[in-house]
Amino acid sequence: MEKTLPPIPAKRYFTIGEVGDLCGVKPHVLRYWEQEFTQLRPMKRRGNRRYYQHHEVLMIRHIRDLLYDQGFTISGARNKMQEILQAERDKKHNGEVLLEGVEVIEISELELDHFKGTQSVESPDCMSDRMLFVRRELFEIRNLLSLTH
Repeated sequence: MEKTLPPIPAKRYFTIGEVGDLCGVKPHVLRYWEQEFTQLRPMKRRGNRRYYQHHEVLMIRHIRDLLYDQGFTISGARNKMQEILQAERDKKHNGEVLLEGVEVIEISELELDHFKGTQSVESPDCMSDRMLFVRRELFEIRNLLSLTH
């Protein structure tokens, strides 16, 4: 029985209780997974309180999927996570852009020339199109940055 997980709120840090609710696992399971999956390293503050970032919540959801839904053992899931992270490192090393979960915007050469300002006269509609383009680009950059941290 697959349980639908809630959306991850736009926050910088999450407590262990919040992550447990977002990922459908209990806090003691998260602490255990920290020992088993070296990639999972939440920040610790006063009194050893754990604070997870968005990318760690995504990683926990992936680990949960491997263990609970796909039937991997801890060892098998650990190996699979290492493979996935190595593939991402290889992509970064080769200069490829990681686009998982990011909307890709395709534009024509004419639109690109227009955006770059090669057209001398711009209408208000044209300016709003340019602003929309810039806004989309900024959202893509933000999403990419959140995946790498």
